[in-house]
Amino acid sequence: MSELNNIVQKIITNGKGILATDESTGTMTKRLDAVKVPSTPENRLLFRETLFSSNEMKNCIGGVILYDETIKQTSNSKKTIPELISSSGAIPGIKVDTGAKVLANSPDEKVTEGLDGLRERLKEYYKLGARFTKWRAVYIISSEYPSKLSIHSNAHALARYAALVQESGMVPIVEPEVLMDGDHGAEECFNKTSEVIKKCYEELIKHKVDLKGTILKPNMILPGSSSKNNIDSEKIAKLTLKCLKVSVPSEVPGIAFLSGGQSEEEATKNLNSINLINDTNFAITYSYGRALQQSALKFWSKDISNIKGTQDTFNHRAKMCSLAAQGKWSENIEKK
Repeated sequence: MSELNNIVQKIITNGKGILATDESTGTMTKRLDAVKVPSTPENRLLFRETLFSSNEMKNCIGGVILYDETIKQTSNSKKTIPELISSSGAIPGIKVDTGAKVLANSPDEKVTEGLDGLRERLKEYYKLGARFTKWRAVYIISSEYPSKLSIHSNAHALARYAALVQESGMVPIVEPEVLMDGDHGAEECFNKTSEVIKKCYEELIKHKVDLKGTILKPNMILPGSSSKNNIDSEKIAKLTLKCLKVSVPSEVPGIAFLSGGQSEEEATKNLNSINLINDTNFAITYSYGRALQQSALKFWSKDISNIKGTQDTFNHRAKMCSLAAQGKWSENIEKK
């Protein structure tokens, strides 16, 4: 087993998943503004450190995705943030793309940037303690989108990124997110997501990326957020697994779903439904941001000095996600 595959296994097996705290300063400011907490470096650190020092980190979280600001910060306990995360048994990771920018000749679509100078930045992040990375591509669904140009451009960038990350001794998370925005049905999401993921792997293979040393972070197969055709959790699970089977090579060790626009409970329930019928070789878990943090953030915002209450709220959510990653979650357990 390769060293990269060892890292993957530590992150995504035994009911563990990924805590995504890689919100940019702009995004985190919006989240803090929404709960009326000033967005200062100190407050951003305080909230994240509160999560990282929670009890359930050691049982439920295998990896934490950080943002450039956070990986360079020192906690109040005088440990660096990567040291604090490592002390819980989780592996520190880092978002390395520089954002989705307008795609030339297709102004409604985006292409993710960040390849310039990436090799040097990866060396720095490795020294700071990171052992995995994330790069997110975004795609929209409509009658004409995602275009072939968007699908190809983003897949090519993801493959170049993944090759550089493995060269630097880290595991790349490949995140092609087909957004929930729109009134499309789940079948259309299935077709477009399958096409996007297949193209990503074509490019990864061309770039000689070791698939055993990667993690896929896709969206679940869902109807668009303004669709009138809602489907139940079982149907979501069946379509999502079907998509993985037709588009993901069997060498990929694990899938860590993003939560997208789902609520905390929806993201948990749907992950559980997928694992109840998972007949693939993939470890299927979570890489959640809002779906792990939202309740804790709301609680914390009422009294940022109430560390224990915030941690209790986070611990519950992390436990629920971990159970879902094993197909052991239920609505009864959720409400206890």
